[in-house]
Amino acid sequence: MPIDKERSRGILQKTCDEKTVPGTLGSNDRRHEEMAGSKQGGMLAQLRSLEARMEAKVGIESEAIVRKRAQDKKHVPWTEELTMALLWASGTMNTSCFATGFLGWQFGLSLKQAILITIFASILGGMVTGYCATFGAATGLRQMSVGRYSFGWWPSKLVALLNCIQQMGWAAVSCITGGLALTAVSDGHVSLIVGIVVLAVVALAISFIGLDAILVYERYAWVVFLVIFLIILGETGKYADNSTGASLSGATLSGAVLSLIAVVYGSSAAWCTTASDYYVHYRADVSRAKVFLMTSFGVAMPTSIGMLAGCVVASTLNNKPAWRETYERDGLGYLMQDVLYPRGFAKFLLALLVLSGINTNVISIYSASLSFQQLARPLALVPRFIWTLVSFACILALAVGGREQLNAYLQNFLSLLGYWCTSYGIILLEEHYVFRKGRFENYDLEGWNDAARLPLGIGAAVAFGLGVVAWCMGMNQTWFAGPVARTIGDGGGDVANELTFVVTALGYLPARYLELRVVGR
Repeated sequence: MPIDKERSRGILQKTCDEKTVPGTLGSNDRRHEEMAGSKQGGMLAQLRSLEARMEAKVGIESEAIVRKRAQDKKHVPWTEELTMALLWASGTMNTSCFATGFLGWQFGLSLKQAILITIFASILGGMVTGYCATFGAATGLRQMSVGRYSFGWWPSKLVALLNCIQQMGWAAVSCITGGLALTAVSDGHVSLIVGIVVLAVVALAISFIGLDAILVYERYAWVVFLVIFLIILGETGKYADNSTGASLSGATLSGAVLSLIAVVYGSSAAWCTTASDYYVHYRADVSRAKVFLMTSFGVAMPTSIGMLAGCVVASTLNNKPAWRETYERDGLGYLMQDVLYPRGFAKFLLALLVLSGINTNVISIYSASLSFQQLARPLALVPRFIWTLVSFACILALAVGGREQLNAYLQNFLSLLGYWCTSYGIILLEEHYVFRKGRFENYDLEGWNDAARLPLGIGAAVAFGLGVVAWCMGMNQTWFAGPVARTIGDGGGDVANELTFVVTALGYLPARYLELRVVGR
């Protein structure tokens, strides 16, 4: 909604009167913090004081969700701007993407079909993430805070909760696949549970420090895993099943294609709810086109590389009965050890590949901790490092509980990620270009943490609710198939994302318009 000049001057004057110190909470938030601290017997005040001391001595990031203003930002050289792409390369080029590549083979699709779908859906999902990333530098706000200008104060709490669940679930998937590889490396001497714990603990250490440590680590970690996946492709490519077509046809083939698109798209689009978390330190005048392109392809290309390696290895199971038996009997880690040679080299590569799960977990733990802080004002007063520990504990519980049914877990969980991320992305897009006229001057950025200065979120709540109905109508999961999905072929076809896009886009425009007419913000 455009903001007139008089209102803008009033906001500026109010901000100056409050004498907000750059990089700190505003006076309203500070008063709230002091009252909450006194109610808690000073415990929160002591924890925040501890966080501030750790930031001063060892660089532990504090007050992470506070808006980063222009005076808080430094010039970022172009070499470091490459992190816009390299960050996601490290986070996506991992064993969980490799495991997702097996789903095309499991759906009965040919290698050629699986490869084309993987590339297309990865780019499509990456574009959703790339668009959301453009808000970080321009606003100085984390992704969940950006969502407040569309979803409002209260509905945005639900979005933050969903993001907490999503990030912890994504990290759990990485722990499981990395743990399987570690078990294979040790010839079964290290249990899957121990492997999960090892991956989670290392990721916790990096996320605990904060954004600076994450950007440095993720900038370089991807190189090792790119080399490994290229070696996997080189050693297994000659056994790939390229000669035969898919065993499916007609509507059943269409259903399998749609279901695989949903999974791959979901794995790339899922980053959209965290993207701007890692861009708040860039100057507001950084090119949005650069941010969009580098993020979109920074997500899509490495995701495709990991998944394509999985597609190729899965296709070899048609020609190599011994490998198929190993996969079905012992799991993914032992299969990777069998397909690579010589054996000592295979163990070495697997040992390195185990570390790929850390990359995803680092991003997920950090963003989950930020989302926890935005669930309620009192929770925002709890230091980020506490929420980092909470996220770590939840990830361990999810990973240990879901370790037995890996592929079913992947298929169902990643598809669900894409559904609500589609609603989130289209609501942000329509709010920005239709109601804010594509201009950040029309955002009351100083009011990011003030419920009275944000939309109520009625329009977004209505559109999001309609999107949920669309998910249920079009989703095709092992535990539930919607009425529309069941009509596509013998096994059904997942059209939840397509329905969600249309329903949310059409529902948000009139609902938000009425909200503006009645409420005025």
